[in-house]
Amino acid sequence: MKKLNRVNTGLEKLNPIKVVQFGEGNFLRAFVDYAFQRLNNEVDFNAGIAIVQPLKDGMVHLINDQDGLYTLFMNGIKKGEKIQDIQLISNIVKAINPYSDFADYLALAKEEELQFIVSNTTEAGIEFLDTDTPDMQPPAAFPAKLTVLLHERFKHFNGDASKGVTVIPCELIDYNSETLKKCILQYCDLWKLEDAFKTWVSEACTYHSTLVDRIVPGYPRAEIEDYNSKLDYQDNLIVAAEPFFLWAIEGGEDLKQKLPFHKTDLNVKIVDDIRPFKMIKVRILNGAHTAMVPTSLLYGNKLVMETVNGDFTGKFVNSVISEISETLAMDKNEITAYTEEVMDRFKNPFIKHALADIALNSISKFKVRVLPSLLGYYNANNKLPVSLTFSLASLIQFYKGTWNNEALPVKDTPELVEAFKDAWELGALDAVVAAVLANTDFWGEDLTKINGLSEALVVALTEIEANGIEKGYAHFSKQY
Repeated sequence: MKKLNRVNTGLEKLNPIKVVQFGEGNFLRAFVDYAFQRLNNEVDFNAGIAIVQPLKDGMVHLINDQDGLYTLFMNGIKKGEKIQDIQLISNIVKAINPYSDFADYLALAKEEELQFIVSNTTEAGIEFLDTDTPDMQPPAAFPAKLTVLLHERFKHFNGDASKGVTVIPCELIDYNSETLKKCILQYCDLWKLEDAFKTWVSEACTYHSTLVDRIVPGYPRAEIEDYNSKLDYQDNLIVAAEPFFLWAIEGGEDLKQKLPFHKTDLNVKIVDDIRPFKMIKVRILNGAHTAMVPTSLLYGNKLVMETVNGDFTGKFVNSVISEISETLAMDKNEITAYTEEVMDRFKNPFIKHALADIALNSISKFKVRVLPSLLGYYNANNKLPVSLTFSLASLIQFYKGTWNNEALPVKDTPELVEAFKDAWELGALDAVVAAVLANTDFWGEDLTKINGLSEALVVALTEIEANGIEKGYAHFSKQY
């Protein structure tokens, strides 16, 4: 097959660079670059993207080898039907490794039409390193690299406020834009940059926190022959993603005019506050994931898809989500629609999501993702939620480390695993439960103070050990 490049595809005309993107990985290419491609295709946005490799070792050379072109396969299930959408992404103009081509990196600051900075440098990427200096080519930290680029732009355009940029980070941390801006201002102070630049950074540039949501498995290595059979060219950068897409961005009317996603049907929401969107994602999507893992693993399942399609475990997951939904102060129609989408995503036959992988650090995940729903339900109804309580019992059983004489995939800190070992060595279930619930390092509070919770967990664990998961849940439900 012919090589994928702009000559062979007739895509030699390049859009002006309007976006500088820090990060070249699968997620950004299947999410942000796809979103801008939709704007280009549907509203003639005419935006080219320049990718910056944030780490010394990366893959921009592979992107340049295909002139920035690659294929995105969106595979999933919607209302019970398998769907596949294939799109050639063509808006990447160039990809730069600042470690080998620093001058090319600085030249991006001089692009007349540059408007947006986007990034996904992992949760650890937005950090302040006081060892970074402005003469490094480049500095190590992403915020330091960005500060150098912004300072070059400020100087080149003589502080012109109209040349400020819109900064939209996609790292999965709370208040990602505020954290990034704080780092930039710290570098302004550390490097003793001029006050006028500090003002320009604060006032001419705008910063918008985000929530991103799309599962991106990436390069489909195991099925690559099947994917290639659908193309008439050779693509070494195929990306596979689910169809679901949500990009919530904090901003007002000015940002809506800059990014006219409202003229497409892509699920981009520019809103005053992204916290409700984060809440529904963390509670329902992440919460259901975390809550299903111990119960489903003890039941004998291996995959998320297997769990939600199973007769018993599928009903259990639906019950968990129903209990969680009751605790959310949001529009019920919106919750229902989101829940239906989540279940479709869980059932996606193209994504093999192993429960053992999700089990990593389950206690800290349960604390953040599930416990607020359990306690919220209890406080609102003055009774415990049956399925969420049973999930907590399954979690305690899971952290025993063995089930039916087989090792369980418990993956957590040595200290936490040891604490559970000590608790289980107490023998009696009431003592085990008391030790686990009273451990404030686990939960951030003493859960033995929740009226009836200890007793309910002892009942659930007794049923699990005597009758297994399915019968144990049935007997527990009748009592609660």
